[in-house]
Amino acid sequence: MIYKNAISLLALAVASAATPALAEERREAEAAGTAAGAQTSEPAAKAPGDGDIVVIGTRRTDRSVTDSASPIDVISSAELAAQPAVNMLDAVRNLVPSFFVPQNTISDASTFVRAPSLRGLGADQILVMINGKRYNRSALVNVYTGADTALSFGSQGADIGNIPAIAIGNLQVLRDGATAQYGADALAGVLNYSIRKDVGIEAQALYGQTYRGDGESKIFSGYGGLKLGDRGFVSLAGEYYDQGQTSRGVTRASAIRIQQNLPGVAVPNPAQIWGTSPGHGYKLFLNGAIDVGAQSQIYFTGNLAHSKTNQSFNYRPSQTNTGFVRNDGTSDSTVSLGRNGSFNPIYLTACPAGNASCTAVNGVPGFVFDANTFSFTSIYPGGFTPRFIGKVDQVYGTLGFKGKTDSGFTYDVSGTLSRNSLDLSMTNSLSASYGPQSQTSFQFGKLIQSEITLNADFTYPLEVGFDSPIVLSAGSEYRRERYEKTTGDLQSYGAGPYASQALYTLVSPGVYTPLLTVNPTCPTFNASALPTAVCTVNQSPAASGYGGTSPTFAGVSTQNSYAFYVGAETDITKALTVGLAGRYEHYNTFGGVVVGKANALYRISDAVSLRGTIGTGFHAPSPGQNNTQVVTTNFLGGNQVQTGTYPTSSAIAQFYGAGLLRPERSTNYGAGIVLKPLSRLSVTVDGYIIEIRNRIGISQNFTVSAANIAALPSLASVGLGGVVNYFTNGFDVSSKGIEAVANYRTELLGGPITFTLAYSYNKLKAKNIKLTTTGQPLVSLQQQYNIANLAPRNRITASAAWQIDNFTINARANYFGEWSNALEYNLVAPVAGATSAPPSQIFRGKTLFDLDVSYTLAKHYTLTLGANNLFNVFPDKIKASPVNPIYALSGGLNDGQVYPRSGGPFGMNGGFYYARLRVKY
Repeated sequence: MIYKNAISLLALAVASAATPALAEERREAEAAGTAAGAQTSEPAAKAPGDGDIVVIGTRRTDRSVTDSASPIDVISSAELAAQPAVNMLDAVRNLVPSFFVPQNTISDASTFVRAPSLRGLGADQILVMINGKRYNRSALVNVYTGADTALSFGSQGADIGNIPAIAIGNLQVLRDGATAQYGADALAGVLNYSIRKDVGIEAQALYGQTYRGDGESKIFSGYGGLKLGDRGFVSLAGEYYDQGQTSRGVTRASAIRIQQNLPGVAVPNPAQIWGTSPGHGYKLFLNGAIDVGAQSQIYFTGNLAHSKTNQSFNYRPSQTNTGFVRNDGTSDSTVSLGRNGSFNPIYLTACPAGNASCTAVNGVPGFVFDANTFSFTSIYPGGFTPRFIGKVDQVYGTLGFKGKTDSGFTYDVSGTLSRNSLDLSMTNSLSASYGPQSQTSFQFGKLIQSEITLNADFTYPLEVGFDSPIVLSAGSEYRRERYEKTTGDLQSYGAGPYASQALYTLVSPGVYTPLLTVNPTCPTFNASALPTAVCTVNQSPAASGYGGTSPTFAGVSTQNSYAFYVGAETDITKALTVGLAGRYEHYNTFGGVVVGKANALYRISDAVSLRGTIGTGFHAPSPGQNNTQVVTTNFLGGNQVQTGTYPTSSAIAQFYGAGLLRPERSTNYGAGIVLKPLSRLSVTVDGYIIEIRNRIGISQNFTVSAANIAALPSLASVGLGGVVNYFTNGFDVSSKGIEAVANYRTELLGGPITFTLAYSYNKLKAKNIKLTTTGQPLVSLQQQYNIANLAPRNRITASAAWQIDNFTINARANYFGEWSNALEYNLVAPVAGATSAPPSQIFRGKTLFDLDVSYTLAKHYTLTLGANNLFNVFPDKIKASPVNPIYALSGGLNDGQVYPRSGGPFGMNGGFYYARLRVKY
């Protein structure tokens, strides 16, 4: 099927979405004020990409896309701004085939800061730069275990969602390892955002919504750039957005029954939301430079952003109901659906002080089994759905001084300060172990990532008789990272007075007897917590849904590093270009690392060139990865359990075998061919192999037993039956693939038309899985499966852009290949000794079409009408299976899912139509 779809898209010959680099003449025309969509003076005979000067992957200033030794995509501001997306992640995903990011519907804090992937690798294996300077990490470390973040599980990468599209001059995507050139994290490649500096004023307003009438989006953006006499420029860009909620699930069967039983009680409908979470925010970007000499200048950039997103969590039913008919794909069965554990009775009568027959057992306080109880049905009679709120704040600024001497020597000295914070809170929830004293809203504390980066970069052209000078480069870098966690509300993380209760029955005045586990009135779900002579009941610690930061894990951790690099690039002959780079970095946490890179480009003729690279790289464990502590509520095997992720240095992590984190190490190989058979046509085909050792991820889950709590009382923060995991260098990763890009420009009916086509194939595999001290794999079979199958291996994008008079028409087709998710869909538990993950539902490949039409009036006013996912394509629905039965009452899974929770590679919102008005002078 993949081949048929690929052939169909190739036959369209209407291009691709790495979306091609536009010619330099077009960008200059836009800078001069030409309205987007109007005709430009760029020559129709010029092959796209030939004139695009690139600054990533080289220290030279005369390299273009098609004579670069590494594969590079250059995406223009017009292409980015044309995407009707409130998040830069979605805009880049639509344009770069090897870039993947899931929708993340109910994914804890990973919904607020979504983690992308390039060439199958994680978010912190992609280096993000602004005008060639490192962009800071997000405060969020991805610890969500629902497989939505499988490719970036455990990562702490940059959040490009804080960048307004209207601020971008172009985006250069280096699809090659570049740690030796730019430092840690550039294992998969580099995203370099060049900020606009053109003179003029621009304003845009966009309104859109999904075909179902929800997901209303409003985006207002503006840009202003002006000259500072003859000495410099300054520009300011801003965006405000308001993103509406979408819902693509059905209400839970249990919620439907509770509403039938309690017609006068408000029950959420749908009980929980599977879709895009509502949010709003603003993004600002400042850019400028001032000449301070004939060939030197002071430059500066600044980024300020704020967003607030309100996410639905899982519904907690207040009643147990029976008689639900479900289908597992082979037969029907009738089952009961239990109430959430928070609604179990809490016994309020404490054992009398000093009474020997009613007392604490093994530290568990004693309570009287009588009618004096409390139930959270008094607060939430129809059940409740917590709402998780994340506020992201970003501040970033760079100040630098650069110049050039008459000898060609260049210098660039800069400093960057940044701070990213994530403030987490929850409403409409409870802290069950506090009973009647429970709050319903919680502050979980802030996560804060702060960075200081100092750079000094130098180049010098040395003439030695080659076809071009040897461009010698050298430089140094100092970085200081600071990761802070502030304390949350006590009830957000604490275990209250009703966390565990040993129950006694009053048999006569002052005389009590233990409630025996064999007594049918004893709740058996936690009866094994204490000796069998006493029945105990438990309530989960922390807030229902998430756990705040406790004083034990609050605080600040830092990491310092310094680096030195050298490089050399030259054209030995007109046919042969070569480059070498080496880098040494030293960290106060683990020591030094040496990496290197070599590349070459050989021009067989004007029409054919060969290129190749080989290099080593590394990713250093961040202070966040070394010090993250989070307790969340997850549903594992259909049961709600507390999941605690702990720092490797903590007593809890070390109790289960954790060791200190080491840096990831990588080896990258790349080889490709560049074809320019016609002046209007260019084709590049590149293959790559990336081998990563000691990948940093999160271990499998370890279940907390009563014996564990007795041996380590701090495990009470997770609770009996909860699970614990921790960061680990648990496995290696192999990423192999092929990427091809074709660009063709011609004329149609007197107007220029550009066709582009791109294909990406990636095969990812986890291997060399490390073992625990008990011989179990540190990374579960399910996680291994998802690393290999969550993202499609095949991706094709094809596009065409046509200008005719005052009209511009853009059409694009995106093919996403088949994919799978083992953690949730059709998963059969692996048998003992299994060495591969069990089969899972395969979600078929789908093709989406985008179309927009623009009309420009009086050169300054452009109206665009468009649709993304024009034909309203959705991912496959989840099939019924023994693991995922479909409920007849609701038509969905027990939790209301209809489509895969991650949204798959293109989301579950369906078609989206919009109108945009642009004014530019």
